[in-house]
Amino acid sequence: MTDVSQSSATRSSDSIDVHAHFVPDFYADALRGAGHEKPDGMPAIPSWDVDGALKTMDLLGVRTALLSVSSPGVHFGDDARARQLARRVNEEGRRLVLAHPDRFGLFASLPLPDMAGALDEAAYALDELRADGIILETNAHGLYLGDPRLEPLYAELNRRKAVILVHPTSPACDCCARLKGVFPAPAFEFMFETTRSITDMVVAGVLARHPDLRIIVPHAGAALPVLLDRIELMSSLFMPGTSPVPSMRQAMKTLHFDVAGSPVPVLLSALLDVADPAKIHYGSDYPFTPAAGCDLLLRRLEGAERVTPALRRAILRDNALALFPRLREGGAD
Repeated sequence: MTDVSQSSATRSSDSIDVHAHFVPDFYADALRGAGHEKPDGMPAIPSWDVDGALKTMDLLGVRTALLSVSSPGVHFGDDARARQLARRVNEEGRRLVLAHPDRFGLFASLPLPDMAGALDEAAYALDELRADGIILETNAHGLYLGDPRLEPLYAELNRRKAVILVHPTSPACDCCARLKGVFPAPAFEFMFETTRSITDMVVAGVLARHPDLRIIVPHAGAALPVLLDRIELMSSLFMPGTSPVPSMRQAMKTLHFDVAGSPVPVLLSALLDVADPAKIHYGSDYPFTPAAGCDLLLRRLEGAERVTPALRRAILRDNALALFPRLREGGAD
């Protein structure tokens, strides 16, 4: 692999990473205690510390990383413990933002499927902790993003014009034990899970009812860019009721997307055909993608044939500044 220090020597240092994770020691302990020492089939819980994160950000030319807790989130079966863990995670995120106000932001975690707890934590995180947005897993113990039970949360977040980062997690049910033993869920189940849950959200009319939500879909939209025409056709043919089915093609112009993972060249090209280029954002997925892997994927993005210098600047920085105006000046609210 190319020397990462050499490959990043000419990068600017003002990019914004909307898909970066933090793994405090107490959260890693909670994962192990809940039987998630190999979350989603990954080999191990990645180590994380502030110094390593800042070093990786400098390597990638990232000025500010918006931190979030990755899959499997904070709810491991007990509502009270989930509320406590969500609060502790979010307060730790706020501490990091205050300690490094120009380097970190925060997507707050919620203890879903506990709706009362989620509403309380959303209000606390956005009002008291000044979180930049909320992170939602693609499902919370089977509660997918189009489920009517989420309406109170969507209504509150829509009232606040909140930003929601969607993050994939393992499917709510096992479909093939043999494949699960061969491939960790992030290999391809995460992509199917994102496609499934965002489709559910769109077809259920969430975007139409709550137009002020700003929703970031991970991993360049997963399979949505290539399946949207099929989804539209099948929805129009088989969805019950007489009301027009929300258009997936129109939704692709409304939704935001990050490019975490490896979308270059095929998936990014497909995304650019159907999404608004002003709503595509950089994401590293560090530390679940190691620093060297982040550097390799960023170099591919930087050299992508369809990514002009203006588009590269938009993806790496300008689009995020439009979505998170506080980052224009730097510093925590």
